[in-house]
Amino acid sequence: MTLSQTELLARYPGEHAVSADAIRACWEGAVLIVSDDDPTGTQAVRNVIVLTSWQIPDFEWAYAEIEKGHGPPAVFVETNSRSLGPQDAAERNAEIVRNSIAAARHAGIRVRFASRSDSTLRGHFPAETDVIAATLAELGEPEITAVLLAMAFPEAGRVTIGGVHYLRGPGDQLVGAGESEFARDASFSYRSSRLADYAVERSGREIKVTELDLHAVRAGPDAVAGKLLRLANGSLVAVDSVCEDDLRAVALGALRSGTNFLPRCGPSFVRALIGQAPGAPLTRAETRAGSRPCALGGLIVVGSHVSLSTRQLEHLRLHAPGTVFVEMCVDDLFDATSSGTGHSRSAASIAASIAASVAKSNVVLYSSRTQRAGQDAASSLRIARTVSRGLTRIVAEVVDAVTPRFVIAKGGITSHDIARDGLRMRRAVVAGCLQPGIVALWRPADGPVADVPYAVFPGNVGDDTTLVEVVDLLSSPQLVSSQASRGEAR
Repeated sequence: MTLSQTELLARYPGEHAVSADAIRACWEGAVLIVSDDDPTGTQAVRNVIVLTSWQIPDFEWAYAEIEKGHGPPAVFVETNSRSLGPQDAAERNAEIVRNSIAAARHAGIRVRFASRSDSTLRGHFPAETDVIAATLAELGEPEITAVLLAMAFPEAGRVTIGGVHYLRGPGDQLVGAGESEFARDASFSYRSSRLADYAVERSGREIKVTELDLHAVRAGPDAVAGKLLRLANGSLVAVDSVCEDDLRAVALGALRSGTNFLPRCGPSFVRALIGQAPGAPLTRAETRAGSRPCALGGLIVVGSHVSLSTRQLEHLRLHAPGTVFVEMCVDDLFDATSSGTGHSRSAASIAASIAASVAKSNVVLYSSRTQRAGQDAASSLRIARTVSRGLTRIVAEVVDAVTPRFVIAKGGITSHDIARDGLRMRRAVVAGCLQPGIVALWRPADGPVADVPYAVFPGNVGDDTTLVEVVDLLSSPQLVSSQASRGEAR
C-alpha cells in the first residue's frame, strides 16, 4: 500500500531550522568512531577518514590526521559486518571498540560511537549496538544511555514518519519498508515497517521503544534534549526524520542533553551529527585532483544483484558504446570451490583480458545475474561472500598489471572486499559524492591504487541512468567524446 508524503506530513508542524555550526560547537575535541557495516555509509560525508583496518596503529594514524586539521572529527571503520554471521559481527565490533579506545586513551582524546547501517533496515540489529554498549561498559567507559534508531536517508528517499519507516517511490508516494524488496533479503528479512515492531522482530524479545515523532523533533533541539533526559538508561528510541533539519534537530538535541547516546543510523545522520552540511557533487576536475597518471580506461565492478543494479548495468550496456563487458560466471566459481581449487579456471584469463582492455577503454566486470539463494540466512551470506571473493581476486590481478583511471564498485559487500582485498587499501579519505549524497568517492592513501579515484556505489540507490552518469563523470574527456561519437554513428 502506498501513501502520500504530503498528506502524512500535513498533521505535523513545519521544519525547525538548525545550523550545522551549532552542532560543530558541541564537539569540543571529541572524535566520532563510526562502525560502518559496509562502505556505502560514507556516501553522505566528505573529507572524512576511512579505515578498512582497525588495529591500534590505524586509529593512531587517524587521530593524528584529525589533530592536524585534515577533516572533521570522525573516523569511518569499515567492518563489512553485513557479510558476516551474528557472532563474527559482534566480535568485530568489540575489537573496534577496544582498539579505538586504547588509541584514544594514549592520545588523550574522547571518543563517541555510532553504528551505521542500511537505511532499508538490513543488518545485525540489535546485536551490533548491544556489543558496542557492553564492550564500553567492560572498559569502564560511561554507560550508553539510549540507542537512537535514526534510519532516515532523505537523499535516497528513506524517511521515518510517525514511527514508520518508508521508502519513497514515484512523486511523493511512500511504501512501508516492510513491504519493499529489501524486507525479503535472504539474510536480513523482516516484516515490520514500524521501527518499534521491527526492533522486537529482529531481537526476538520484547523491547520497550520510545518514539520521538515529528512533533517533538520539530519543536527543536531543546525539546529533543528534554525528551532524552527523561528516559531510563539503556532506552531504545525510534526517531522520526524527513529532511536535513530534522536530523540536525535530533543530533543537536542529543548532544545538548549531555547523555551518552549511541546512534544506529543511516548515512545522513552521521553527517548531521558531525555538523557537516550536504556538499555539492564533485566536478570532473575535482574527481581528478591529486590523482596520478594512469590508463585511459576505468574498471567498473558490479556485484550487487538487486533489481536496480541489474537495470543500471543494462542501461550502461546500451548507452556506453566502446565499453568492454566481462562476465564472471557464478556457476564456474562455485564449481571451482566445490572441486577444491578455490579459484575459477577462467579467473586468470579474465584478469589478463581486463588488464589489456583497460589500457584503452572502460571495462565492466560483473557477476552473472542469475542469483543463488541459500537455504537460510547463514548460507545466503556464504554465497554472497564467495561471489565477492571471486570478483576481488580478479581485481587484485588486474591492478597488479595496470593502474586503471578509476575504480567503481557496486554493492556493499563488493565495495568493501574490492577496497580491502582487491585494491589492498587500509586507509583512505572520502573526497565527496558523485551524485547528491548517494555515491561516495574515496582517495586511497595506500595500496597499488593510492591516489586513484575509488567510487563506492550502493546497489540500492539512484535510478536507471545513475551508473552511466557516474561512469561518464570519472572517464577521461577523450574517452567520453569518442564514445559519444560512436553512439551517434549507431
